[in-house]
Amino acid sequence: MMFQYDLVVVGSGPAGRRGAIQAAKLGKKVLVIEAGKRVGGVSVHTGTIPSKTLRETALNLSGWRERGFYGRSYRVKQEISAEDLRRRLLITLDHEVEVLEHQFARNRVQHIRGKASFVDANTLQVVKDDGETMNVTGASILLAVGTKPFRPDYMPFDGKTVLDSDELLDMEELPRSMVVIGAGVIGIEYATIFSALDTAVTVIDPKSTMLDFIDKEIIEDFTYQLRDRNMKLFLGTKADKVERLDNGKVQLTLDNGRLIVTDMVLFAAGRMGATDTLNLQAIGLEADSRGRLKVNPETFQTSVPNIYAAGDVVGFPSLASTSMEQGRIAARVAIGAVAKEPQKYFPYGIYAVPEISTCGLTEEEMRERGIPYECGIARFRETSRGHIMGLDTGLLKLIFSLKTRRLLGVHIVGEGATELVHIGQAVLNLKGTVEYFVENTFNYPTLAEAYKIAGLDAWNRMGDIKSEL
Repeated sequence: MMFQYDLVVVGSGPAGRRGAIQAAKLGKKVLVIEAGKRVGGVSVHTGTIPSKTLRETALNLSGWRERGFYGRSYRVKQEISAEDLRRRLLITLDHEVEVLEHQFARNRVQHIRGKASFVDANTLQVVKDDGETMNVTGASILLAVGTKPFRPDYMPFDGKTVLDSDELLDMEELPRSMVVIGAGVIGIEYATIFSALDTAVTVIDPKSTMLDFIDKEIIEDFTYQLRDRNMKLFLGTKADKVERLDNGKVQLTLDNGRLIVTDMVLFAAGRMGATDTLNLQAIGLEADSRGRLKVNPETFQTSVPNIYAAGDVVGFPSLASTSMEQGRIAARVAIGAVAKEPQKYFPYGIYAVPEISTCGLTEEEMRERGIPYECGIARFRETSRGHIMGLDTGLLKLIFSLKTRRLLGVHIVGEGATELVHIGQAVLNLKGTVEYFVENTFNYPTLAEAYKIAGLDAWNRMGDIKSEL
């Protein structure tokens, strides 16, 4: 049977765009269907790029990075408004869309706007904005539809005082106080960004811990920094009732009986796969309770042989970086090309204030696996660059196997963590040992010098244990 396209991609976020361009580069005819007004998906318009742009703008205008020298009252701009944040955001988004449209044009990837739903395993019906419908067919279909905020019925969303993470980007003014419900990645990122803008922030989560996939020592240091700037963390606590008051504020009743009155509530307790409009039942696919699709983790193939899924819609780790690689692998498999297995270790980046980034095994995982290990620690204030930047916080932790002396984990909290982690990632995947950090020269003064300090710390503790490499 002849199809219109070799690959039809639903969604133009990180997974969709990378998958589409990869297939096109291999000479295949590709169509991208995007439901949004512009290409880019959640990553460009409401997720990764907007939140990171908001973070950078907040840190720049507030003078956050210079307060180590000039005091907590230091500001670059005394009165920061929501419009100040939005102005830079729009410039960044326009640039991202322009780059992506150029990539599609350069690689001859066709794209149309509309909402797609399955007719059969090779056919999608597309409803355009003007109501026109059309059918498109593809030999293979890649679902990269991403996610949308979880919005439970009991939460009185109004887009102004009770918001989800998408609505937050359209706020009209900065709140003096904010409660964030959800201590996951999104909740913690926004909580710390607004805290840097001197909003009084309270975080509530039913779980007694946060960011459980991060090394506990890093979380302990991170938590100390948050409490040190007077953020309130109510972990192991649930908001039983959220109600809007006549004076425009919001009152929360917690399960321990405590009442909190705040200017704004951000509900960031999870996201849902955007699969509800795809008519999955027409092809015999079923999403889980959070709208996510189950796939083969090596090929990203669903239970329907010619249907693939990648990105946030397949669940953890839900990172833009991993979504791109998933989309690329899925596209190669879908068109019959060889797809190499991705590197074992990839970095996580949490763009909170301060940043957290990690790659490899945590100390808890080392103990669970019974691997004898030693750790090396470096604090950014130990580096000359840290002094130059006015840093009094920041921690880099390296974990080495005592048996092989190989680096098995790198964990960082502090300024530039998401950039610094790639040094450790390279050593990890290339099976480097503690000697790499001890014997190599690092630029001076840099924060990267913390790797040498941590390496020497571990090397001193490991003593004369013989390597068995």
